[in-house]
Amino acid sequence: MNDPALSPTALLDSDHPLVAAFAREHARGADERERAVALYYAVRDGFRYDPYRIDLSVSGMRASTVIERGYGWCVPKAALLAAACRAAGIRARVGYADVRNHLSTARLRELMQTDIYHWHGYVDVWLDGQWLKATPAFNIELTERFGLLPLDWDGRSDSIYHPYDKTGRKHMEYVRQHGAFDDMPLERIVADNLREHPQWLAHAETVKASDFLADVERENG
Repeated sequence: MNDPALSPTALLDSDHPLVAAFAREHARGADERERAVALYYAVRDGFRYDPYRIDLSVSGMRASTVIERGYGWCVPKAALLAAACRAAGIRARVGYADVRNHLSTARLRELMQTDIYHWHGYVDVWLDGQWLKATPAFNIELTERFGLLPLDWDGRSDSIYHPYDKTGRKHMEYVRQHGAFDDMPLERIVADNLREHPQWLAHAETVKASDFLADVERENG
């Protein structure tokens, strides 16, 4: 019987040639933990976090699309890490939580109309008989520009958002857990974001040319 935590899906397309090649290139190490950690950093830092360019279509949310485009926000970046782990033979699934983000750009706050971000994405990775959380959203360049603590992962404990930044300002607060899934529940993600953040999604096309990192630098320079 196929293991759902190792099987490709339409959104966690671990059988896609790009994902398979990415896993072969980056899943380096003596054991599953080392290979999973290597994949984590390859996804975290190899693809720029960009919450301005949102595409909630099936093709826009696929793991392989992050590789094709070179960027993604937390949900598709989590999909890529989960798919890459599966391609490397490491059991993985996607998890989600609603979070209160205390640090964002003025443009993003205006579009979101709230500091609660619904369906933030992370990954559950099965290592040494337990599920461990890994959050590959913020690339290291972004954390440095934003003054955040980098979100590292050692494959031995959970890697979730820090509650405070480097200076002690509030950063991220988990307010609701949705749990873990063998495949991305895209319909629920789309429905809840359309209800909670209609302006963010309605203006997605107009902000595609905007530079999230430039806004971060301007407001935190």
